[in-house]
Amino acid sequence: MAILKIARMGHPVLLQRAAPVEDPTAPEIRRLAADMIETMEDAQGAGLAAPQVHVPLRLFVFRVNPDRATGDADDTAVLPHRVVINPSVTFIGEDARLRWEGCLSIPGLRAAVPRAWRIRYAGVDTDNQPVGGEVTGFHAGVVQHEYDHLDGIMYPMRMTDFSLFGFNEELMRAAQSQMATKASGS
Repeated sequence: MAILKIARMGHPVLLQRAAPVEDPTAPEIRRLAADMIETMEDAQGAGLAAPQVHVPLRLFVFRVNPDRATGDADDTAVLPHRVVINPSVTFIGEDARLRWEGCLSIPGLRAAVPRAWRIRYAGVDTDNQPVGGEVTGFHAGVVQHEYDHLDGIMYPMRMTDFSLFGFNEELMRAAQSQMATKASGS
């Protein structure tokens, strides 16, 4: 396995529609998926799409860690690494919520992005077995984020309020200051 180079915002590969994977079981696709998982873990990301590693194919990997659960009764379960090849995504209902997102291709920045709360997604894994289901919460958000990469869409293109966009450190300082002000009763 190998750590792959991550394309950063501005690279043309991130702005094009990715091509379908012809054979999900091909050795090079299995190797790509394994390398993407290793790269995602090394970068401490929650997901990674093939275009982000300079491969314009319809494939992404992701994980849902326990600390990402929202506590909402409808929030879907934690799951280890998942590979999704040639996915489809369908929004369920009208409920959209702002969720804070970062991106390995836009290091150091974060923003509040409107995302459907409940979706259904489907695809196959590297054994050509079906993956997906109806999901909510963080799980739904990360799938939408990675799916967007396959269509050349980056999260700033989905934003509706640019006042909720900034560098991680500045946003954290602002949040801490706001919490301190509330705690002091001011």
